[in-house]
Amino acid sequence: MEILISHEDEMLALGARLAQACGHSGAIIFLHGELGAGKTTLVRGFLRGLGHAGKVKSPTYTLVEPYEIDQMPIYHFDLYRLAGPQELEYLGIRDFLERNAIFLVEWPERGAHYLPPPDIEVSIDYAGSGRLVRFEAKTATGKNTVTQLGL
Repeated sequence: MEILISHEDEMLALGARLAQACGHSGAIIFLHGELGAGKTTLVRGFLRGLGHAGKVKSPTYTLVEPYEIDQMPIYHFDLYRLAGPQELEYLGIRDFLERNAIFLVEWPERGAHYLPPPDIEVSIDYAGSGRLVRFEAKTATGKNTVTQLGL
């Protein structure tokens, strides 16, 4: 499934739709795209779609920003600055993954074999002045979520 996004408000709305489609069940969502493509904007929309009213900052330097909305833990990872995937061990990635939570992971390829397979892969590519966003379900959970999006 894919959708063409022409401005930031549409990316925020798409993130909110994705959040609603996920509901309050756990999911692992990988976010692919070049710097500035809109990955964090999609996450911001996702969190707002679940009711988060506070700031949503990029975890570029902290590597992970935790949130809890309606007793559901949500972890926003940005692995861009990892020196190597083994750094995820120092971060305590196994402890995070033992929880029923939603994981939104930017730059997942930098986590190599330390991350479990995703339920959904989202790719954001530049398309002129807009963005082309593609969703690929990788599991039954992912397929259900992508179907709920109704794109």
